[in-house]
Amino acid sequence: MELWAKPLHLFQHPLRKVQVSRPSLSISSLLVANRGEIAVRVIRTAADLGLRTIAVYSELDRDALHVELADEAWNIGRPAASESYLNGTRLIEVARKAGADAVHPGYGFLAENAGFARMVQDAGMVWVGPPASAIELMGDKILSRQAARSAGVEPVPGTTEAIETFKEAAPIASKIGYPIAVKAAHGGGGKGLRIAANRKELSEAIEGARREAEAYFGNPVVYLESYLDRARHIEAQILVDQHGNARFLGERDCSVQRRHQKLIEEAPSTLFSPDQRAALGEAALAIAESCGYVNAGTVEFLVRPDGTFYFLEMNTRLQVEHTVTEMVTGLDLVTEQLAIADGHPLSFDQVEVVGHALELRINAEDPAANFRPSPGTVTEYREPGGPGVRVDSWITPGTSISQFYDNLLAKLVVWGRTREEAIARAKRALNEYRVAGIATTIPAHRAVLSHPVFIRGEAHTRFVEQELMLDPEPFDRGHAQATEEPGPGQEMTLEVDGRKFDVIFWPPSVSTPTKDRPTRRPPRRGAARGPIASEPGIVLSPMQGTIVKVSAQAGDRVEVDQQLCVLEAMKMENEIRSPINGELVELKVQPGDTVRTNEVIAIVR
Repeated sequence: MELWAKPLHLFQHPLRKVQVSRPSLSISSLLVANRGEIAVRVIRTAADLGLRTIAVYSELDRDALHVELADEAWNIGRPAASESYLNGTRLIEVARKAGADAVHPGYGFLAENAGFARMVQDAGMVWVGPPASAIELMGDKILSRQAARSAGVEPVPGTTEAIETFKEAAPIASKIGYPIAVKAAHGGGGKGLRIAANRKELSEAIEGARREAEAYFGNPVVYLESYLDRARHIEAQILVDQHGNARFLGERDCSVQRRHQKLIEEAPSTLFSPDQRAALGEAALAIAESCGYVNAGTVEFLVRPDGTFYFLEMNTRLQVEHTVTEMVTGLDLVTEQLAIADGHPLSFDQVEVVGHALELRINAEDPAANFRPSPGTVTEYREPGGPGVRVDSWITPGTSISQFYDNLLAKLVVWGRTREEAIARAKRALNEYRVAGIATTIPAHRAVLSHPVFIRGEAHTRFVEQELMLDPEPFDRGHAQATEEPGPGQEMTLEVDGRKFDVIFWPPSVSTPTKDRPTRRPPRRGAARGPIASEPGIVLSPMQGTIVKVSAQAGDRVEVDQQLCVLEAMKMENEIRSPINGELVELKVQPGDTVRTNEVIAIVR
């Protein structure tokens, strides 16, 4: 295998990018086994290449953008992912009926499922991804750590065996040293990950990680890993074809995270020297060679401030943040994926990284409420544009953001000749972005881009929790209201002395009493909106979701901020805590229950 890891040189001219030719593919039709913005993104590239595109959709996604853009679309089942996008048998059935030559899995769902990859190939279709054997090896985080070590790359200090109980884990954790990360062996994307700061927290961390791992990956196996405080999360993008050619396309810094999930990614990293960058690329390609990797992949590392890096995991698929690599290299990674899967050699010899790029994930979350998911309906949507700005999204006015799926709305990607220019362009684009009807991460992005730690290029994996959130007003609430849901007021435009103003107006309530009209009490509309909801011990569900854990029982004495239960919504777990000290006189939920927004779930007296 030819391993190319030449140090990438940074050029200032935006036209000095790699020159590639458009491949002539033998495949003519592509089924995209996914939804949302990644389905839209893959369908667009496939259309550029002249392929017939086949979309799949759940009953909830019948009117989604990817369905509209594809040449044809097929219903694959009910809204729950387990009954649609995770139903491999149904996907293969549709692919056969539609006459698909190839299947692109996107990311998430079945993208890293070795069994599904084999099903595609057994059905006589091209799998646009790595070999199933590589997916299996790198999908098992314990085996992948062993493989990295055999390739001469040290993993993050921790265990290379599964951990099942607290009794088994406690002495190992003490030897490794706290804080400890308890991680799902078959996880990814921040799922199945808990941090224990001390022995007292370890038991709950193991329980939570195992529960989430079982729910998301169907396997509760976890292992222990040293949690490197103030580390950087940096990943290497690679491409490997079927002819033994391998390329390192540079690194992405993904250190700005919340809940162990990425918010902002950038390329290149501000941390590395050319020599360190070359060493990272060599390590990534060595790991790829050790598992017989082919197609696009990402090798992730945790990096200390001095540049020392440790293997973290390998993602055997296209990454959400592949767009920043595309912006600084001029490559279309989906085109490269399709060409590699079709048997073509890589279309280029070397890559020049040009300028700087940032990706900002626009999620349906409320940063002012600890990034709580915000399902609902998008009532207004307008994307930014202009030089160096790209938006990958699936949103249109009227789009419903459901609890059933991930809450990623869009990816705002910007490019600049320098990092400073890219940051300035990102700020401008955020000011143009308009989303109404739901809360989004736009205010958080504004806060990050203006924070001195980020501006200096020193953000680490705990930056959001340890530094950004310490500010009593970390997010520009006023500007957030103008760009998102305006609350109870009505937005209108006024012109005063020839100047236009956008304002929010709160009209008087129709029930306000007057001298000529008697007062009338409005009708009660359920416990969540009646007087009971205003009592301090009433615990309401903050959103629609499923109860996955109950931590207390009726009759227990509970303290303020004590966990009562855990609510899962939009692929995120949310702890429901007691608002006061007292007795839990009633607990209205049990594991498996589905609750609505503002539904009473507990009463503390």
